[in-house]
Amino acid sequence: MTKRRRAWLVAASCVYAVAVWWMTLRPSIYDPEVGWLLARVLGALQLSPLTSWITFDVVESASNVAMFVPLGVLVIAWGGRWWHGLVLGTAVSSAIELCQLLFLPTRVADLRDVAANTLGAAIGVGLMLVLSRARRSSQHSHNARHRKLIDTSAQ
Repeated sequence: MTKRRRAWLVAASCVYAVAVWWMTLRPSIYDPEVGWLLARVLGALQLSPLTSWITFDVVESASNVAMFVPLGVLVIAWGGRWWHGLVLGTAVSSAIELCQLLFLPTRVADLRDVAANTLGAAIGVGLMLVLSRARRSSQHSHNARHRKLIDTSAQ
């Protein structure tokens, strides 16, 4: 791993860790203005039969999944194995929920959040594995031996 790549990964990991901390370990989930806006948007979505299924619980669960996708991406980018992403996603999420349960009486600790966060980490891992596999096959088709075979068979 190059120094430049390592520096980018350290920076991305730090920014991600602060963002997760800010989203999960504050006394309240969001400010009153954000709550008002979310209520208005959800209210508007309830008016249409096509979007009436989008509730606060759906938005919260989708947000929990999305919040942990970068964790899975970062684990693979750091050179971890696929199962490291799942274990780390579960462990970090469990620690967050435990902190909410023990130290943040205004927050609700929920095992469904652990499941959604772990799913997000798994999606991030899967995304990186698909991308790295595609990159490897692309690089393989450009190696010298393969190019020679293609060039001679085209003649």
